[in-house]
Amino acid sequence: DGATLKVEGPLGKLEHKVHPAVKVGVDPADGLLKVTRGGDDRTSRSIHGLTRALAANMVEGVSKGYEKKLEIVGVGYIAAIQKSTLQLRVGFANELQLPIPAGLTVTCPDQTHIVVKGIDKHLVGQFAAEVRARRKPEPYKGKGIRYEGEQVRRKAGKAVTK
Repeated sequence: DGATLKVEGPLGKLEHKVHPAVKVGVDPADGLLKVTRGGDDRTSRSIHGLTRALAANMVEGVSKGYEKKLEIVGVGYIAAIQKSTLQLRVGFANELQLPIPAGLTVTCPDQTHIVVKGIDKHLVGQFAAEVRARRKPEPYKGKGIRYEGEQVRRKAGKAVTK
């Protein structure tokens, strides 16, 4: 029926169009957000769980926010912010220019770290993944852009024979 879930908090507000198979509302007894489904078929159950998770992510986003940290590993690999553009020098002939989407805050505490913050979990994760995809960590030396704390599986190089 085109219902829209709107969540507002100290950090901002988010909207999400709700699937017609589920109903979302605030329970007047305890003030909690309730998601109910019409049927008990597989599609309704899956849409119910998805909507519940998205609503929980929206509530957490407008209250606490989300953050992804990336680190750049490699000699001469650096990142910088220029106006609303993230500039990456990661071993290509030209530096990469990534426009920062509206609703996100991107900072570089130093040249080898990038912090992506925002209230929309999907948008934060999507932009961080796009940045990482520009130069994924390679398995031989581990050079590239990785999430903070990510373990890169290393491979042995060529075996030298005599």
